[in-house]
Amino acid sequence: MIVVSDTTPIISLMKAGQLELLQKLFGIVYIPETVYRELTDNEAFSEEVRMVQECEFLYVQKVDNGKSVTILQNFTGLDAGESEAIILADEMNSDVLLMDEHKGWQVAKKLGITITGTIGILTQAFDEGMLTKEEVERCIELLKESGIRVSEKLYQRLNMEMGK
Repeated sequence: MIVVSDTTPIISLMKAGQLELLQKLFGIVYIPETVYRELTDNEAFSEEVRMVQECEFLYVQKVDNGKSVTILQNFTGLDAGESEAIILADEMNSDVLLMDEHKGWQVAKKLGITITGTIGILTQAFDEGMLTKEEVERCIELLKESGIRVSEKLYQRLNMEMGK
């Protein structure tokens, strides 16, 4: 399975103490160079930077067509990391792109890329018996405490999934 990730799902899973879910669910996760820089350039988050640098299942992958990234950024208003993640997912013919940003979702869907976000990852981990309902709820609380917004619609969908 080929999985490409944008920055936010990785940060969100770190904040929830569940970064290892990516390895358990997907094995290897590819990130473009800009996403790696976004994850490692802020010295104020030295613990998170260390986690990313030492993470054995995150593979940094160069985007082949930088011009496509620039065009996508200019026409959509997405940031460099989101644009590179979408282009990399397309170039690698990925099975799934991990992204939380709504505008990025819309663009990726138009390009025919399969997408899931942090809530989708938590749902899949629950479905596969890796997390209990209580652990998923704790993850959501940690995300909220960290200032990461979880839309009410997504939260309701997650609760419906776990209520099976």
